[in-house]
Amino acid sequence: MIELNLRQLIEPTTSVVRKSLEDGLRLAQQERHSSLEIEHVLLKVLEQSDSDLDRVLEQLGVDIGKISRELSQTVGKFHRDNPRDMVPFSPLVVDALKAGWLLASVEMGVNFISSAHLFAAIMSHNTMRNQLLSSVKTLQEISLEKVLPAVKAVTGQSSESRAYLKAAAGGGAPAAPTAQGGALQKYTVNLTERALNNEIDPVLGRDPEIRQCIDILTRRRQNNPILTGEAGVGKTAVVEGLALRIAQKDVPEPLQGVHIHVLDLGLLQAGASMKGEFEQRLKSVIEEVKASPVPIIMFIDEAHTMIGAGGKEGQGDAANLLKPALARGELRTIAATTWAEYKKYFERDPALTRRFQVVKVEEPSETVAIDMLRGISKILAIHHNVRISDDAIIQAVKLSARYIPGRQLPDKGVSLLDTACARVSLSQSATPSLIEDTRRRIQQIDTNLDLISQENISSGEYHETLDLLTEEKAALETSLAAQTEQWEKEKDLIAKILDVRTKLEQDFQAKKGAEDAGDRLSDEEVAELQVEFKNLFAALASAQGDQPLMMPHVDGQAVAEVVANWTGIPVGKMVSDEINGILNLHEQLEKRVIGQSHALEAVAQAIRTSRAGLTDPRKPIGVFLMVGPSGVGKTETALALADTLFGGEQNLTVINMSEFKEEHKVSMLLGSPPGYVGYGEGGVLTEAARRKPYSVILLDEMEKAHQGVQDVFYNLFDKGTIKDGEGRDIDFKNTVIIMTSNAGEEAIRAICSQSEEKPEPDVMLDSMRHELLKYFKPAFMGRANVITYYPLDDENLFKICRINMDRIARRVRNHYGAAFTYDEDVLLNIVARSQEVDTGARNIEHILNRTVLPELSTECLSRLANGEHIEHIHISATEEGNFGYLFNAEAAAAASAEPQAVVETDVDADVDADADAAE
Repeated sequence: MIELNLRQLIEPTTSVVRKSLEDGLRLAQQERHSSLEIEHVLLKVLEQSDSDLDRVLEQLGVDIGKISRELSQTVGKFHRDNPRDMVPFSPLVVDALKAGWLLASVEMGVNFISSAHLFAAIMSHNTMRNQLLSSVKTLQEISLEKVLPAVKAVTGQSSESRAYLKAAAGGGAPAAPTAQGGALQKYTVNLTERALNNEIDPVLGRDPEIRQCIDILTRRRQNNPILTGEAGVGKTAVVEGLALRIAQKDVPEPLQGVHIHVLDLGLLQAGASMKGEFEQRLKSVIEEVKASPVPIIMFIDEAHTMIGAGGKEGQGDAANLLKPALARGELRTIAATTWAEYKKYFERDPALTRRFQVVKVEEPSETVAIDMLRGISKILAIHHNVRISDDAIIQAVKLSARYIPGRQLPDKGVSLLDTACARVSLSQSATPSLIEDTRRRIQQIDTNLDLISQENISSGEYHETLDLLTEEKAALETSLAAQTEQWEKEKDLIAKILDVRTKLEQDFQAKKGAEDAGDRLSDEEVAELQVEFKNLFAALASAQGDQPLMMPHVDGQAVAEVVANWTGIPVGKMVSDEINGILNLHEQLEKRVIGQSHALEAVAQAIRTSRAGLTDPRKPIGVFLMVGPSGVGKTETALALADTLFGGEQNLTVINMSEFKEEHKVSMLLGSPPGYVGYGEGGVLTEAARRKPYSVILLDEMEKAHQGVQDVFYNLFDKGTIKDGEGRDIDFKNTVIIMTSNAGEEAIRAICSQSEEKPEPDVMLDSMRHELLKYFKPAFMGRANVITYYPLDDENLFKICRINMDRIARRVRNHYGAAFTYDEDVLLNIVARSQEVDTGARNIEHILNRTVLPELSTECLSRLANGEHIEHIHISATEEGNFGYLFNAEAAAAASAEPQAVVETDVDADVDADADAAE
């Protein structure tokens, strides 16, 4: 048999087969498959319309859709173990092409391979047919004797065959880019042409960078700028701005009429599985650029991907192919990459570096970013069919700069404004989410009611849940009716607002232009419309209240709500609720932390000052060093602060600093530097701030950390940022940093035992400063707000014990629906036991978890096992110091007979038993 190489096999294929091969390679590359299989190719053939294979399968009477699904399932089961970017042809695909060529040329007498020829060749080959039939069961229905006649009947006058013959008559195969401009058309995008067709957004605020690019491009040699900057700062926008200037003829004479083409390296690589094919494609692009009668500038985005593309690094890759043309000035190129990639790939290749001139693209200031967003606001407004206020643009920049770290302006501002526009547009056309949620909940209740009703019929028992669900459904239906009524009102008012606004805008445009005077409104009519506009907005605000269902336009509040959803940070109208919470922060914290009023006031005051915007905005919200004995409420303060200020204890990150006794373990906090184990995984401290930028970070037992580790925090406390192991600046300005320490514990106990009255916090801090300096440097203490905690007396321990018992009462009520009471002697007993070990309030929880709860759970489970219903539980203290447990009638009688019986007190129900009332 004559040996044919792969290029010779692909050349006579039709455009359908060739596209299927390329698409199949791209699919295999995306899915990391080890090679291109016949299933890939046939799947991609069936995805194209009017292929010969479609017609053959129709004649054979099989379900094409079913075959496509089976092929897709088979491809999805292939192993994904290919670490390389290049995907080779499998031997079976090569054999299929060879067999297809022999079938087409010898048996059919044609000089091309269509999809029908390829299928017939596969079905005629035992190995290929067996593999295909094992995965595509539907093809087993086909009689092999009927395949070849069906192929002969279809090919010849089919659209697939005619397309090949027409292209061949015109001078070559359709996909071979041999004609002038073929490679450019296939592998590049003409940016100047898009600018002429108004397909590029306006570019503002990048004039200095564009002028710098023009200076470099007009050089005779080494005229290649490379744009470097962080992702999202607008490097591609600079090139688009240059294309717009060229389209508007606002460039110097040497650049007049120049076309900028964007080189797509992905397209160059797609399907280039044969050795030398990628290089040939790139060379054809370079040759066409040099031979083009119109001057062409190439733009390569993500330019670092050139290095290694198409071959081993430094050997035949795209960068080395471009170097000679770049050096001679024959191929003017604009490249773009990030600083990190430039240092990693370009700077270590001096020959490549000197062929490019760096143009730094810095993140724009907020003022410039606002102008940039104003430039694209009209395009966003037209796309979403909404109005965008200037306040929305300003807030999109300011809020994104403040609350979205890790991304750059203007990218994050555009994303924020675009999302707000989408939400407003949806609110004007779709059912509000509040109404949808209410309807779904009613549907869920109806389903539950049906199930419970059926269970009642079969068991003869009545479930109390039925009444609860019926009541909830009635309340929801009432709420839904009110929401629907509000929605209708808002729709009517917003329709009127949009109508009035349209009239005013049309009048403005009429007066601005040269339209007929009859189209213009009089001053009196304009004034009336303006008054009506204000009245409609007032009516809308009244109808919406605190829970708007629709938005008439994109304003600052719409942008703020997007920020709140993305970050969990209360902004916009939610700010008023947060401010009220901060004003009452001291009272909220006192519900959980007992006996430390002075410490809580110091924390609350620092938070209030920061929230009022009177502190350095670069610093964290607060940095506190809390010192005092164990079990007095230091850790509980952090838990309470996360719950009250940030919406839940899940927004607390605890780092045990006793793990950092050696200085080298600082890499665990910040992440390992390059070249060390763990590089790229991040550190516990930096990753905590990246994942939860609005949270409380608790550094527990800070005095046990090495002083070299403590030094790392200086810049964090001063500037609110710290560099991680990868060199990134991690933002901490929206966090509260709390450090706890037992240093100076003996000094605190000594001064507190000298008198019955508690010493002043300043006096106590002065008395223990000498002890603190043994563990912390003066520079470290000077950067933190040092807060001392008092030891707890019997009265405070009694209060904490009561809070813990009340939490147990809430659990009993929620789980059993039972009343829960206890004697006051129970509290006295627990407090007395807790003082046997000097661990503060922490021992109260230990006593409850090891004594009361195990005994109570045993009693409850015993009664449930006997089918007894629990309605009341009462706990008492025996003379021996143990605890007694009474249930139901006995419990009710004991509670009424005991004058000191305690029922659940009014404590914040959200504070559950996961955390005790002290540390």
